[in-house]
Amino acid sequence: MKSSSLSTPLLCLSLLALAACGKGKEQGPPQMPPPEVGVVQAQAQTSPLTRDLVGRLSPYRSADVRARVAGVLLKRAYTEGTDVKQGQLLFQIDPAPLKAALSAAEAALAQAQATDTNARINAQRARELAPKGYISKSDLDNALAAERTATAAVQAARANVQTARINLGYASVTSPIDGRAGQQQVTEGALVGNGEATLLTTVDQIDPLYVNFTLSVADMEQMRRAQSSGNVTLAEPNKASVRIALPDGSAYAETGTVDFSSTTVDPATGAVNLRAQIPNPKHSLLPGMYVTLKAQLGQQHKVFLLPQAAVQRDTVGAYVFIVGKDGKVARRYVTLGAASDGHWVVTGGIAAGDQVVVSGVQNVKEGAPAKASPWKPQAEGNPGPAAAGTPARGK
Repeated sequence: MKSSSLSTPLLCLSLLALAACGKGKEQGPPQMPPPEVGVVQAQAQTSPLTRDLVGRLSPYRSADVRARVAGVLLKRAYTEGTDVKQGQLLFQIDPAPLKAALSAAEAALAQAQATDTNARINAQRARELAPKGYISKSDLDNALAAERTATAAVQAARANVQTARINLGYASVTSPIDGRAGQQQVTEGALVGNGEATLLTTVDQIDPLYVNFTLSVADMEQMRRAQSSGNVTLAEPNKASVRIALPDGSAYAETGTVDFSSTTVDPATGAVNLRAQIPNPKHSLLPGMYVTLKAQLGQQHKVFLLPQAAVQRDTVGAYVFIVGKDGKVARRYVTLGAASDGHWVVTGGIAAGDQVVVSGVQNVKEGAPAKASPWKPQAEGNPGPAAAGTPARGK
């Protein structure tokens, strides 16, 4: 009797324990809350149409200074690498032979003028005597012919004097433009201009400067198609602007203007040549430098600006994550334009009002729920919770 009474409570306790274990197995582990992500709402807007390109600087004007007469170079009258003015003396060629040539030409002119005077007197006398029959018609013709020949000889002598005077002026070699004079190419004592115009130096005008760059035919055609559809407004001629970056990465303060666009495609590069003019008042830029430039060629409409952290890439292309109205994450492949100030210009793939994930991308899963909150950019070097979740993958 006692043993049966004790076994009954033990049996009840065992049944209760088994029921509790079975109930716990049915509940399973606790569910994780959806990840928190920072989102921005896509808004269509107008953005500058820009292209990041590489260009090379060249002088606004460049003049070769050459010896235009033969002679011995006596001296250099400028300091190499300094700025010179138009008409400033750069080199002096020995003028002595040229002065002698001028004196000989002037003497020949005086002789021709004396001969002309005598011929005129004789011709005038013949004109007076011929009507009276004192000289023959042949003598009159000879006197008039001599007068004409002497007059022509005077004109030729005057031309020779002018040529000799010009050559003497070439002995003083001056700068043809304002600019910076380069290195001397010929030393003093050398014979220059003997049979060819010897190069003495080069003067380059470096304020302003030209920036020469190219744009691919594919980009040109894409912009024309976008303009035809109304999504792009191209800049008017001489209105497109460029900003350049110096070799150390810093931005150059002055803005340039595109002043030339070729009407043909360069067969060697398959691109169109363009040129911009940029001020260089401090002469901090030098011809021959390669620079990176951002060319603003117009305005593009109905595009989206997204932080660069929002855009990911895989083997298919660029994509973003969207938090839909149902709270679930979806992947959208997008068409990218140029990057500008930490943002990507997105021209297709998303719609206005889409909530694009910027931070916490590594925590989301396509098709899974996510808790969206407005994304706020964090100060550099002090990332907040939203910025800390920004992924670096896929770039």
